[in-house]
Amino acid sequence: MTVGFILTVIAGSFVSTLAQDSPLTINRSDTLQINGDTTSQEADTIQAETRPPIIEAEVEYSATDSVKFTGGKVFLYGDASVSYQDVLLTAYKIELDLDSSLAYATGRIDSTGNEVGLPVFKDPSGEYTMRSIKYNFETEKAIIEHVVTEQGEGYVVSNKAKKLQDNIYCLRNGKYTTCTNHDHPHFYLNLTKAKVIPGKKIITGPAYLVIEDVIMPVAVPFAFVPSSSTYSSGFILPSYGEESSRGFFLRNGGYYWAANDYFDLSVTGDIYSNMSWGTRVASRYKLRYKFSGNFNFQYITNVTSEKELPDYSKSKDLSISWSHSQDAKANPYSRFSASVNFSTSSFDRNNVGSIINPRQLATNTKRSSISYSKQWPDSPFSLSANLQHSQNSRDTTIDLTLPNLTLTMNRIYPFKKKDKIGSQEKWYEKISMSYTGNASNRISTKESELFDSSLAQDWKNGIQHTIPVSMNFKLLRYFTLSPSFNYKERWYFKSIEKSYDQERQQVVVSDTTQGFNRVYDYSFSVGTQTKIYTFFRPSRWLFGGGIQAIRHMMTPSVSMSYRPDFSDPKYGYYDWFEYYDPSRDEIVRHDYSIYEGAMYGVPGRGESGSMSIGLNNNIEMKVKSREDSTGFKKIPLLESLNFSTSYNFLADSMKWSRINMSGRTKVFGTSINFNAVFDPYSIQLNEQGNPVRVDRLLWKDKRKIARLENASLSFGLNFGSETFKKKDNKEQNQDSDSQFPDQDDNRETGVEGPPGPQTSGEIPRYAEFSMPWNMSLNYNMRIVQDKFNKERMAYDKRFTADISLNGNLELTKKWSVNFSTGYNVDRKEISHTNIRINRDLHCWNMSFNLVPVGSYKSYFFTIAVNSSMLRDLKYEKRSHPRDNPGFGGF
Repeated sequence: MTVGFILTVIAGSFVSTLAQDSPLTINRSDTLQINGDTTSQEADTIQAETRPPIIEAEVEYSATDSVKFTGGKVFLYGDASVSYQDVLLTAYKIELDLDSSLAYATGRIDSTGNEVGLPVFKDPSGEYTMRSIKYNFETEKAIIEHVVTEQGEGYVVSNKAKKLQDNIYCLRNGKYTTCTNHDHPHFYLNLTKAKVIPGKKIITGPAYLVIEDVIMPVAVPFAFVPSSSTYSSGFILPSYGEESSRGFFLRNGGYYWAANDYFDLSVTGDIYSNMSWGTRVASRYKLRYKFSGNFNFQYITNVTSEKELPDYSKSKDLSISWSHSQDAKANPYSRFSASVNFSTSSFDRNNVGSIINPRQLATNTKRSSISYSKQWPDSPFSLSANLQHSQNSRDTTIDLTLPNLTLTMNRIYPFKKKDKIGSQEKWYEKISMSYTGNASNRISTKESELFDSSLAQDWKNGIQHTIPVSMNFKLLRYFTLSPSFNYKERWYFKSIEKSYDQERQQVVVSDTTQGFNRVYDYSFSVGTQTKIYTFFRPSRWLFGGGIQAIRHMMTPSVSMSYRPDFSDPKYGYYDWFEYYDPSRDEIVRHDYSIYEGAMYGVPGRGESGSMSIGLNNNIEMKVKSREDSTGFKKIPLLESLNFSTSYNFLADSMKWSRINMSGRTKVFGTSINFNAVFDPYSIQLNEQGNPVRVDRLLWKDKRKIARLENASLSFGLNFGSETFKKKDNKEQNQDSDSQFPDQDDNRETGVEGPPGPQTSGEIPRYAEFSMPWNMSLNYNMRIVQDKFNKERMAYDKRFTADISLNGNLELTKKWSVNFSTGYNVDRKEISHTNIRINRDLHCWNMSFNLVPVGSYKSYFFTIAVNSSMLRDLKYEKRSHPRDNPGFGGF
């Protein structure tokens, strides 16, 4: 039962009443009594000067156990609380002195020896936990024993503290730590004298570092620790160290600018004693329900060796990354996003952070995209604009598309009636069409030549219009017939002219003509497909009754297409010239397209009337299952096995195209993908003795349908402790009844059996041991053509494969090991290997990174505080890959 009271103070007097009743108010006035006169002279009454109120508001107090009044004091027991204006004091026991306006609060020791009901003091500056407090409501001052308060990311602990009227706390021999073990922190800064201004800062005199109660030889004469609850601007202190190649350094020092609630900015830099340096600019921004993103810019100048030495080098590298995303609620019809990742080719090799990041080192290609899309409601039209970037860090090539515009009209049925009568559609109502318009401007060059390129000469640009018209209808119930017509038109703004250069003895582009050029082509096609099902019911005598049936589904498809010969002179897309080739001693005719190398290609040469053939296969097995509501479940044996080829009726030679095969299946939860390419034609030697394909089927020479050109196989396997957990639990449940006798039977016979599993509420009989782990194995195998074997008249096959292995192991709740490695079978060498060992030290963290082999062979050991506030309180030891003799040998 909770008893509540209201304490009302008027003219310096305290009167307590029950909270349920109306407050009782007593007015006390000081009058002067005339001695010796039995008559009170009212006219001579002298009113004493009235004192201003000591406390300006009601003091409310309550307790769940009991409330005791003794000699002007109130004793509260059991979840006691006292509140006055914006101050709240709670504790197990509170003693309230009504005359002196003092409140004394403390906790108690329970039967297990633990402190419970400790005082908690709350005011606008924060919340504080302590062992005891003596608080004066009049002066708002307090004496506190063992106070704990959270300031920013850290905690301030002090055995003795004094609270001043302006919410400032004075400490002696206090502790500042980020460890949550307040009574005995693993580390702390011992503050001999300190002043804490809650929510703003901590100012201390001489302070020294203590780790595990050991005083470290690290001290400062004074310190300033910001503890603002909101982020604020300030300087970023650099970290220091040494490299054998670049010397002593200061890293990541600079300034952080907290501009407002919507974005911030930090500028940091590095400097080395050999004059290497770098700078970074980073910013984050966010507008709620609108957009968010971040931007990073890095520039590094690396100096190696000395100017007078032959191995001296100086490189300049930069990196730009930008990520922007729009909130889905901002605008349902338009969207803007950005993902930019640009850097010079040598940036990752010179950047310290990438050395222990195997994924970054293994990435040779970087891509960027900035896109804007717009949709018009109740309209089939949509617009998108993109800026795309791709670069290869190995050969320094860069592809830049600026911009790429696409206007799309979704499929429409122009002849379909709006007011439909009946369910039957006319054949012409099934005719559909769509439109896609593209405009693009692109360049492919080297990094060093990008800014020296010419827009008219080096950039490729053009506009393309694509209009497909098609329809679908059933034929003979089981076939789907799909006739279509495709029209494509390209607009180019330059054409070329070629000639033979006698000096260089090769064909070159002799002239480029600027101007508008309209290039179009079209084609017709008609295709059909159907599905064929075959079923196989296994013998129950051999396989039992679990397998109900095996189904094989085949999807054959055939399509016919026709395309005119657009190399005909009437179209004007192709040209030719003749030249004398001295090496062959003959006149050679060279045919070429005047739009060769254009953005969207050129119409094809030669008349084409081809037939495309495809066959898709799927095999599933139907088995009994208790888990499925139908009593059966389907298991895919072969998810897909596809074959495709084509035959060109109008080609003068090589009418059959190559045969493509691809497949996918799953074995024990592991996906396996495979594909291959076969050539149906034979190979012969030409006059120069080089192998060439000839117009003669391989079947006529070697009685083989086709020869293998290349093939690949890949699969990935993930397994870990959770993979076997379900199986172990099932076996444990099956064996529990036979292995562990009933406890009641043991009591009756007086024989003690093996300990059974621990139930809730029991004292643990044994510690559960678990070591979670996970492993990922990826295998990629390729078969490619190698050298030509003239004896067999066939190419030798070269086998190459890559194996990658990644895993993590939690030895304990505190220890974890992560690793990644790989092996290239062709080169017979280990790929980039990285091992990381991590130890959680509660408020600290220890990690060890090791690259044991390769050009990036190095190690990196660090032990640091988890809190970002004290990120410079750490120890680092590293070896840099620049110290390796083979570094930089790319």
